[in-house]
Parts: sequence; structure tokens; C-alpha cells
Amino acid sequence: MSETSQMLENILAGAHPGHETWSQLLHQAPLAELLAAADRFRARLHPDQVVTYVIDRNVNYSNVCTSVCTFCAFYRPPGHEEGYVNSFETMYQKVEEMIELGGSGVLMQGGLHPDLPLEWYEDLLRELKTRYGIHLHCFSPPEILNFARISNLSYEQVLTRLKAAGLDSIPGGGGEILVDEIRKRRRTQCTGQEWLDVMEAAHNLHIPTTATMMYGMGETEAHRWEHLRMLRELQSRTNGFISFIPWTLQPDFVPIGKVFPDRLSPEEYLRWFALSRLYLDNIPNMQVSWLTQGFDVARQALHGGANDMGSIMIEENVVSAAGAKYKATEDTLLGVIRAEGFIPCKRNAAYRRIEQPELVAV
Repeated sequence: MSETSQMLENILAGAHPGHETWSQLLHQAPLAELLAAADRFRARLHPDQVVTYVIDRNVNYSNVCTSVCTFCAFYRPPGHEEGYVNSFETMYQKVEEMIELGGSGVLMQGGLHPDLPLEWYEDLLRELKTRYGIHLHCFSPPEILNFARISNLSYEQVLTRLKAAGLDSIPGGGGEILVDEIRKRRRTQCTGQEWLDVMEAAHNLHIPTTATMMYGMGETEAHRWEHLRMLRELQSRTNGFISFIPWTLQPDFVPIGKVFPDRLSPEEYLRWFALSRLYLDNIPNMQVSWLTQGFDVARQALHGGANDMGSIMIEENVVSAAGAKYKATEDTLLGVIRAEGFIPCKRNAAYRRIEQPELVAV
């Protein structure tokens, strides 16, 4: 047995080594070996061979934002002629279109609007829940931080009010790389600790959240490992992260793309994907980003630790604005899952299955 094979066996047996070992695996282990180890770990957590997916809609209530993140092409500064705040009626229409396609909820996010009061968001959540009874997966940590600053309330107070209005879970947007050395360079207003603090407050209020990592924007390997360490450490305290979703920078139409114009290779994405599955052994689900990587890579990730295909993306404006070009229907996701020998099952944003999976893969 090779040295890297023995390292992986030790990890699968419950060891959690130091970063030197993880780095050695990253650089020296064959990709097939990493994917196979991550797949074995996935099978322990999800032995029924089910791969989940969700039909939802990413409803962006506003693109007005006071942050100027260098990796974002979606935002518009306050006062810009292309800035907007969607009316409630417009968002009702978007939700109704989503429901007609079999959707179970909305992923709602927006820019850091400087003027909308907390009551506006509460009214929106309350109306959506009353009208449609859908799962509301809304507001990333930077947005919660923005709400707290505008309303002069604590994270806990903001989240308590939003939960009472109908908030069910929180997406992991704004995570990028949690190390402030990188965040300051990318002009991200929310610090890594603030992101973690919002998530911890949500977990303490029994609001589940997802965790993310966006990489390929000039960070070092050490920055990525530190990001994963911070997530794992918080999860060990709260057990509130329900999924981890890594994706790569889309450089086409964002300022930072002039400095880092090349997309990360599929192999680099898959290496980090597999090792993240093993490193974050306390987070139950792992979603592949077909939106940024395409379906050939997604197929490999299904054999490298992934147990979720994400959403069909009825509407997605943020990553697409940066250059993501892949599209999917429900039939597309079902076909990929079945072709790789897994059993598809629809879920909601909290990773709760909302239908019975097929008895056998087709």
C-alpha cells in the first residue's frame, strides 16, 4: 500500500491529520484514489445510493449593494440607473412560476441595500409563507449583517424576527474564502469572523444553514485549508451546517478576472472536492456545482463524495453574470444521476426529501 493510500485509510478509520498530511494528499495522491476514498465516505453517510436535487428559484429582491466585491458582476451601487428593488407582486409572480414547475421553495438573496428597513424583509417573508407555504431559504450572512447594522439590532434579534416571519434556513453565500487577508483584497465588507458569527447565531436559534467556498481568486492553498478548518470547527460546536457547496470563480465579467482570467482546471476542482468531503467529516451533505463546472465534471464528483446535484436553477443571476454558462432542466439532473448508477430524489432547501426515492436506479 502506498503512503498516500495509507493516509486515506487512516482518515477513513477516523483520523483527522494535520495540514501537512492533507497537503501531501492534495499534491501526491492520484485523483482516482482521492475520489474513491471520498466516495467510500459518502456511502457511509448515504448508503441508500440516493442523490438529491431541488427545484427552487433564486429570487433576487434587489441588486443595489454598498459592497464592491471584485468577483461580482451582479451588484449596482446605490443611485445607479440599473439598480432595482423588485416589487412584492413581481416576486409573487416569480414564485408562482416556480411552483408550476414543481418547485418547493425559494433561494432569496440580494445586494446590501442601504435603505430597506428590516420590516420590509419581514413583510415579504410573511406574505410568501402565508400565500404559498413554501420553504424560505433566504439571506446570506452579509445580508444579515447589513440588516443588523441598519436596524441597530444584534444578529440574534434580527434572526429571531426573520424566523418568526417565516425564514426556514440560510444560504452560505458570502463565504468565499473566510480568511480576512483575502477578503480585504477582494473588498468584501463582511469579515470572516462576522460570517461565522451570523451562522453560529442562526444555528443557536435552530435555523439550519449551508456552508460554501468559492476559490480560484488568488488565494493560497493555506487559505483554503484555513477556510475548511474554520467551517469544521464551527460545525463541531453547533452541528448547524447541513451541506457544503464549493465552487470556483467565474472570471469572465468581473474585475478580478483581469488578474485571474483562467478558470481552475477540472482536476483541481475535483481534488479539492474530494478532500473537502473527507476533511468536513461532520457536515452531512456535499453538493456538486454543475453550474460552474459542467456535467462532465459533475458526473465524476458523484463518484467522489457528492450526494447532491443542487438546483435546476430556474433563475440564477449572480454567478451567471460572472460568466457561468451551464443550464439544466429537471430531466437533465435526473438523467445524470441515473446514468451514474444513483437514485434521484427531490428535496427542499433543508435537505429534507419531499418524495419517495425510486426503489432502484434506472
